Amino acid sequence: MKRLIALIAVCFVDMIGLMIVAPLLPFFAVRLGATPSLVGPLVSAFAVAQLLASPLWGRISDRYGRRPVLLIGLAASAAAYLIFGFATSLWLLFACRLVQGFGGGTTGVAQAYVADTMAPHERAKALGWLSAATSLGVSIGAVVGSYTHMLWGPKGPGLAAATLVLVNVAFAWRWLPESRVVARTPDGSHHSPVSWSASVRQVVRPLWNVIRHPGRPVSEVIWVYAVGMLALNSLIAVLSLYLKDRFGMTPDNVGPIFFVFSFVGVVMRTYPVGWINAWLGEVRTMRLGAVLLALGLLLMPFPASLSTFTVCLVLVPIGTALLFPATTALVSHRTGKEEYGVQMGAQQTFRGIMAIVGPIGASYAYQYLGPGVPFFIAAGVVGIAAVLAWQVREGRARAPVAA
Repeated sequence: MKRLIALIAVCFVDMIGLMIVAPLLPFFAVRLGATPSLVGPLVSAFAVAQLLASPLWGRISDRYGRRPVLLIGLAASAAAYLIFGFATSLWLLFACRLVQGFGGGTTGVAQAYVADTMAPHERAKALGWLSAATSLGVSIGAVVGSYTHMLWGPKGPGLAAATLVLVNVAFAWRWLPESRVVARTPDGSHHSPVSWSASVRQVVRPLWNVIRHPGRPVSEVIWVYAVGMLALNSLIAVLSLYLKDRFGMTPDNVGPIFFVFSFVGVVMRTYPVGWINAWLGEVRTMRLGAVLLALGLLLMPFPASLSTFTVCLVLVPIGTALLFPATTALVSHRTGKEEYGVQMGAQQTFRGIMAIVGPIGASYAYQYLGPGVPFFIAAGVVGIAAVLAWQVREGRARAPVAA
């Protein structure tokens, strides 16, 4: 339990650092001469690096242990925040995002740490605690970012995030022990039974099965999740731009909006989600989440006041808090225990892909079609997810994974 508490503390602080700079990124990009259509690729650069780094970090952690990988990831994040603080050109912002994503590729390693540390029957609860801690870190970080920018100017958020993460590295070095015993071959070298190519195949094969067999019970749920993620990532990419252009917000005051957005999600996950899920069941909870998410996105371009806009915005975290946990639970119910990790891996890979595609498309639409258009497109995308969700039936039998 002590190791789990240490891990939760490390991930909590790491997420604060991430969100100190994330809402401010579009402001900094525009200040350095970026057009809105460039903001999307800048946001997506993190996801590209994370998607590429995750299998590598997973393999290294299997071979050399979780602790060194987590420490390297934290150090990479600190370096990224320093680059952010002193960036004087767009290419430095891109470098910041790539280095940050490289460090952020250790998310799966943190989950593996939980699996190493906790008994099987306690892992779901432990992962829930880890998710709650990171969500709370998101809420706090956004406010800290605006506050440090107001106090110390453009360098403030990056330096604050870097300092915080370096302290986190020291804490992890002292209090976060290794979670697994690394096997060694008779000659004393580290044993690694799974090759790099095999690791890639383990990611690609389930992904291809979901694409090739979209009507399978588990595949249809993963598609709902993926389409919802596409819409959410589209919103996040242009939210700061929209707040700047529509309501005149600045880096000094944008943080509280992101705090509300994140904190509502945290509150929803503490109790209401479980109660609603028990009352409606997972399939109907998923449908309700899709409808609320679509409604929030559809209404966002209409308010003329920030307070009314915030009311519409709140529908989004309420919707996602219902939609995404329900789909994840349904994936587990429609998959055999021996295939659970594979299908969850496919779902998370789709999440990474949507975090790349969504921001690029949304920022392009923002610049060339109008500031409100990305919200309408995202609402339409979630409408597709809602249609897919209505095709899902409760109590569907598990289907074997296609070869």
